[in-house]
Amino acid sequence: MKRLLVIALALLGLASAQVQVRISGWGGTDVAIVNGVLENVVRPALEGTGIEVVYEPVEGDFQQFIFNALSAGTAPDLFYVDIFWSRAAFASGKVAALDALGVDAEPFLDNLVQAFTLDGHLYGIPKDFNTLAIEFNKDLFEEAGVPFPNQNDTWETFEAKLKAVVDRLGDVHGICVVPDFARFGAFAFATGWKPFNEDGRTVLDENFRRAFEWYTGLVDRGVGVLAQDLGQGWTGGCFATEEVAAAIEGAWIAGFLRDQAPNLNYGTTFIPKDPVTGQRGNFIFTVSWSLYEGSKNKEAALKVLELLTSPEAQQWVLERGLAIPSRAALANNPYFQRPGKEPQLNRVVFQGASQGNVFPFEFRGLGADWMNIINEALSAVLLGEKSVDQALADAQDRLDRLTGHK
Repeated sequence: MKRLLVIALALLGLASAQVQVRISGWGGTDVAIVNGVLENVVRPALEGTGIEVVYEPVEGDFQQFIFNALSAGTAPDLFYVDIFWSRAAFASGKVAALDALGVDAEPFLDNLVQAFTLDGHLYGIPKDFNTLAIEFNKDLFEEAGVPFPNQNDTWETFEAKLKAVVDRLGDVHGICVVPDFARFGAFAFATGWKPFNEDGRTVLDENFRRAFEWYTGLVDRGVGVLAQDLGQGWTGGCFATEEVAAAIEGAWIAGFLRDQAPNLNYGTTFIPKDPVTGQRGNFIFTVSWSLYEGSKNKEAALKVLELLTSPEAQQWVLERGLAIPSRAALANNPYFQRPGKEPQLNRVVFQGASQGNVFPFEFRGLGADWMNIINEALSAVLLGEKSVDQALADAQDRLDRLTGHK
């Protein structure tokens, strides 16, 4: 009995030494990814440290969940922060400044680090990221006898190739067009246009107008088709049905095509350049792992954060085609050189973060309120409800009111 008591006390002492770190993020497909990283990388590395990781995925509105939890003081130790609403989270004072805790962001792509830096402080380590690329149907281009889109294309040469496919095949469209700044914005950035000037005002100048006219004119010029006219909500949906020759999407399209169009013979190249500036534009879509300022287990949470974003974790995710790594050193990873459509797609998306005028998918905390104004201008012109002049004038007026310049 005495021996059993000693063992029980020993186990009790071990249990009391355990530090539990709660981590949370979106549900859906991310659950399999995070669980895979935890089981294959994080938990084996934590053996013997006394640190236990508890994963709490959230189905539904994760942004609402995390803001409520931060406000109530019940937030998990580590959690996702989407770049789209990052400023509001960081400005809340509820997210810890990682640079003040000695976290080294040097190994990560600088564009991504800057995306999670506010007022000189680092509030998140980029988990992974995406940019936009052009996916094209090789079979359609070959059938039409048209050269594949490539990294030297400008808007003009890219459009000419799409038009040639449409004219020669007759029963397909060049590309689906959506009234969405998340796609159109890449072309506006290519012109040198920026979402905000030094005064914090959004100015829809001549550069913006040039990109706006080219993008919305694709349908009238017989190259593009509205996604909704094909019964689709995004360019990837049009692409999977082989009703269009090309799409504008990130690496997230790979899993969708793997499921919905496994035999689709596609290639990937970079977003075409503005023929005037010679530059291409792009977005960075990214998510960070961030630390709750009120965490009682910061030291243990930082250890888990280090493992979640370690080279081993990112290599594991990359090799399964699940996400694009955020560590700069992985640019020359052998995975990117493998033959096949998915490694090529991931390589182009990875390199897209460092080519041309690239901006994070974030709008000074104004988020959807800012973006919807431009989306509605795009929609009004694409649907023939307004002229370009009227749509841009109306959008400028609304943006001035939103940004406090009227």
